[in-house]
Amino acid sequence: MRGPHNIWRLIRTGATLERTGAMNVVLDAFDAPKPVRFVAKLLGKPFRWLGYNGDPNMPPATRALTALGPAYIKFGQVLSTRPDVVGNDLAVQLRVLQDKLPPFDVDVAKREIEKELGQPVDTIFSEFSAPVAAASIAQVHKATLRETGEEVAVKVLRPGIEAAFRKDVDAFYLAASLVDLFAPGARRLKPLDVIEHFDGVVRGELDLRLESASASEFAANTADDAGFRLPSIKWDHSARRVMTMSWADGVSMGDNAAIDALGVDRVELSERVLQLFLNHALRDGFFHADMHQGNLKVAANGDIIAYDFGIMGHIDEYTRRVYAEILFGFIRKDYKRVAEVHFEAGYVPADKDVDEFARALRAVGEPIFGMDATRISMARLLSYLFEVTERFGMETRTELILLQRTMVVVEGVARSLNPRMNIWEVASPIVTDYIKTSIGPRAVLSDLGKTAMVLARFGPRLPALVEAALIRQAKDETPPERHFWRWIAMAGAGGVVLGGVLFALAQHLS
Repeated sequence: MRGPHNIWRLIRTGATLERTGAMNVVLDAFDAPKPVRFVAKLLGKPFRWLGYNGDPNMPPATRALTALGPAYIKFGQVLSTRPDVVGNDLAVQLRVLQDKLPPFDVDVAKREIEKELGQPVDTIFSEFSAPVAAASIAQVHKATLRETGEEVAVKVLRPGIEAAFRKDVDAFYLAASLVDLFAPGARRLKPLDVIEHFDGVVRGELDLRLESASASEFAANTADDAGFRLPSIKWDHSARRVMTMSWADGVSMGDNAAIDALGVDRVELSERVLQLFLNHALRDGFFHADMHQGNLKVAANGDIIAYDFGIMGHIDEYTRRVYAEILFGFIRKDYKRVAEVHFEAGYVPADKDVDEFARALRAVGEPIFGMDATRISMARLLSYLFEVTERFGMETRTELILLQRTMVVVEGVARSLNPRMNIWEVASPIVTDYIKTSIGPRAVLSDLGKTAMVLARFGPRLPALVEAALIRQAKDETPPERHFWRWIAMAGAGGVVLGGVLFALAQHLS
């Protein structure tokens, strides 16, 4: 429960931050105002001796979070996706947080599986290995299905992990509430929003059915993507605390020597990694948001295999179109159009000057395009773009921040395979194709068709809706404007007919 009893955990947290030298690093990263600094020091400095020492070979922030345990490690990883909150420097530090902990006993894992699946492990699996990987939330075992002989990976949540996380998350909520109470000026950091975001991520990872669903949806979206595959989910042997999927062998995406030994072209592989990510983000609006080298492998035939679907990114269709137009405008160096897109989408307040904004965007784009091709970075461009838009009053959009962070990681993976990669040349075909299919005349016809479908679904209810509106108007003793309502009805009917025709035409063209 959230409340004063969590103060002890906050004191231990503050003491650890002080003892590891991370307190000032964290406060500076958040640009914390004086009241927050005072409360933080009050909770830490006098009790410094109570803090965990951690590994002195680590940077202060990662040292402190690792020492404080699983929930803090996961919190650091989530914050690494929010440079808008913690700043770029600390976000980079937090990306190297290693989510690795000693495994729990294999017999304990078997008991958890039996409890969840309602059958003895030996009935389901003919072989069941010791842990092959262990993290803060779960660990993975290799097993063989008794019925089919297929090799599978079995992911099992740590015993009691839900209660342990709930306790620490409650302490995080208390800390955020204290910041709101004692430092109103710090509310611009939206501390409660940050904790709610973290809480949502963790709740998703603590229910493996949700991760299984994400993996299944991702697999359906990418089924036709050449050179890319995912482990298939074994729903009969999965539950809230257990996830079973097919075993997929491959070498680490970070092991260039092993990739070369397979005879895989690393230049082509680097381009495929980037183009797949852009396709998933733009085409599907559903992308793997944790595409670091530990979650990617290369199969013997050169296929890319993705793992770990606990953190996925979602972008709605409208935002994808805006994002694609922005990228397309930068690729063509059409800064005026990029500026107009921001205003049309409502990202920048209408009272700002579009020409002044376009000049600010040119100041972002030109230095980057003037670089050597191997140094051009889409992630850096997006980072600078967010800085400019913030100056012009654009509110932070979490989904775009997550996209930008993932872009940084994917670029890093691609450049580790091919340091001389030209990001823009590789990205341009994907962005251009998306623009053609999603923003051109065919897209307009498709949108009208979708609008017609919505109107058609509400068709049977339109008379009742009109009647209810007229009755409300009559009760207000305001004479009904017959011509106005007749126009509404005619427009609705006309929209249905026109939309249906246009949708049929679009279907014919496709």
